[in-house]
Amino acid sequence: MGWLLFWVVLATALALISFAWRKWIAPWRAIQRLANQIAQGEAPSTFLVEGGAEPQRVGLTLEKIFARLEELNRSVAGRESGTQAILRAMQDGLLVVDANRRVVLANRAFRKWFGLRRIAAGEPLLDVLRNPAIERLIQDALQTPQSQRTQLSMEDRDLEISAVPIRNDADGVTGAVVLFHDITQLQRADKVRRDFVANVSHELRTPLSILRGYIETLLDQPETSREELVRILEVMDRHSKRLGLLVDDLLTLAQLESATPNLQLNDVDLEELFETVVRDWQRKFAEKKLQVTVNVGRDLPRIHADETRLQEVLYNLLDNAVKYSRETGQIALRAERSNSEIALSVRDNGLGIGKSDLPRIFERFYRADKARSRELGGTGLGLAIVKHIAQLHGGRVEAESELGQGTMVRVILPAKAKQ
Repeated sequence: MGWLLFWVVLATALALISFAWRKWIAPWRAIQRLANQIAQGEAPSTFLVEGGAEPQRVGLTLEKIFARLEELNRSVAGRESGTQAILRAMQDGLLVVDANRRVVLANRAFRKWFGLRRIAAGEPLLDVLRNPAIERLIQDALQTPQSQRTQLSMEDRDLEISAVPIRNDADGVTGAVVLFHDITQLQRADKVRRDFVANVSHELRTPLSILRGYIETLLDQPETSREELVRILEVMDRHSKRLGLLVDDLLTLAQLESATPNLQLNDVDLEELFETVVRDWQRKFAEKKLQVTVNVGRDLPRIHADETRLQEVLYNLLDNAVKYSRETGQIALRAERSNSEIALSVRDNGLGIGKSDLPRIFERFYRADKARSRELGGTGLGLAIVKHIAQLHGGRVEAESELGQGTMVRVILPAKAKQ
């Protein structure tokens, strides 16, 4: 009887323990596993919890929390992706630092310009970049309420740098936003403008000074002999013509560089174009006894271009070729096709251009031999005009030369297929 009672009590205890395990202990352990999985960013296979109503309600609550977390994560990821896309698309460099000058954010343009690896958030700026100008600018922005600005010249670019302090609600400075703007092209354009103004002033001053000097001579000496008067007038005529040529070339350049260059585009037969140009230049060729050859490739297609402007290109190239050719020299005009392009070239075997001067011959007013160029009446704008006309037609220019061996200038234009 005693053993029977023992087994009955034991069975009852085990049943109660089993019931309690299923009802309270096991469900809460399942709840704990769910919470751990959510905390680790894992997606539970199910949120159903066996047991009483309370654990089941907690499981359903955890499911709602997990869904909300996933929604927040997607939103954050989307915003982060959008922010990164904006930062990657920025042409300017961007650097954000905190009050302790630790990096908060740095975009790709900033890292590229300064040759930096990926920068970890919180990394001290001094460990990333050592530049006194930038350090001083950021320090000033952190210590003063105004934004700071400076310029930095690097090996391959010029930068304008702006640093703006970041303030919290209590008006305390918590960091700075530093923006790096590439002004290399602006600086170059400004230099070109200054050089152009200086060159124009110089080119105009010389003939004007000569004309003014001779006019004063004639006014002061009205009894000048006829022979001397003829000589003075010849000099004045030569320099007035030079002024006229310079003004004409300046007006041509201004028109070509304007927003509306007004090209008259038509289909141009290159063989006819070359024949017309050579016929116009026969007298000048004969004066120096120059041998001229023309080679237009077979089945060369017409090109869609402004024929008057192309004549101007060839006139300028021939003008240089004739000027710098020796007596009985040779000039070759050539038109040939290469894939989808057509090259028009003028070659001479004259004085040639040095290697140091060759890259600059298409600049306005640049002369490899300044004294000789002025002596021959050049304005220094002919090749610049050639370059602009080529670019307006979607083309480009090239030059090859060697001192004492001559020069070849090639104008490469897009071809138009035969209809």
